[in-house]
Amino acid sequence: MLSYQHSYHAGNLADVHKHALMAAMLDYMKRKDKPLSYLETHSGRGLYALDAAEAVKTGEAAQGIERIARLNWFAPDHPYARALAAVRAAHGARAYPGSPLLAATLLRPIDSIQLCELHPQEFAALRSAMEPHGGVFHQKDGLQMALALAPPTPRRGVMLIDPSWEVKSDYEAIPRLIGQVARKWNVGVIALWYPILAPSVAASEAQRAMVRNLRASHPEALISEVRFPPAREGHGMIGSGMFVLNPPWGLADEAQRLGRLFAKL
Repeated sequence: MLSYQHSYHAGNLADVHKHALMAAMLDYMKRKDKPLSYLETHSGRGLYALDAAEAVKTGEAAQGIERIARLNWFAPDHPYARALAAVRAAHGARAYPGSPLLAATLLRPIDSIQLCELHPQEFAALRSAMEPHGGVFHQKDGLQMALALAPPTPRRGVMLIDPSWEVKSDYEAIPRLIGQVARKWNVGVIALWYPILAPSVAASEAQRAMVRNLRASHPEALISEVRFPPAREGHGMIGSGMFVLNPPWGLADEAQRLGRLFAKL
């Protein structure tokens, strides 16, 4: 599917949840003096402007990262706050990093990055945003590439699977894919982001069935789910979920902290 544009949703509450956890795990993993790989299946454009017409139209960033900044959820030394500050120092006060740029900002020269993005315009924007950081870029379907890229070199690393979920069959296909990737790359940290949908949304049962499947197949994995008010009347996403296989030490504590904060919204 090539219709999804994250520019409308960048910096929303789901991004805050996902990116805070991703920043925490990457920050911990780079403490060891060993290189690591970062892989992403659906990279988007890498860099977003929260004052762009798309973001202003939905108001999701205003209810997301901009609201959270006023609530002071993240101390200046939190890796998510550090990455956001670095991106804004380079690109302006209303810039927001997608997952690829967030990772690149936190990682070291010894680490490697491989990014997939199928949409031609998003792919071009991704390469431009990532030019100062480098990486290997694949203009291909990320789910098809996930198996091809695993295991990466170096073997120690993270794969983020973050589809748009516009293709409803993904809810059935992704648990099988994660199982296949994990068998090829048993030391990899495999992270999956998914929306939590209101019961009125047609795909809500498929989403819940996917999570049940993942829990049953990987009882040792970390699953962090948070709820929040809909971004606007009739909006079907009411929360954010992160499934993490082989979670780094300390990630469960950060997930619990975020869960307590989201519960106050």
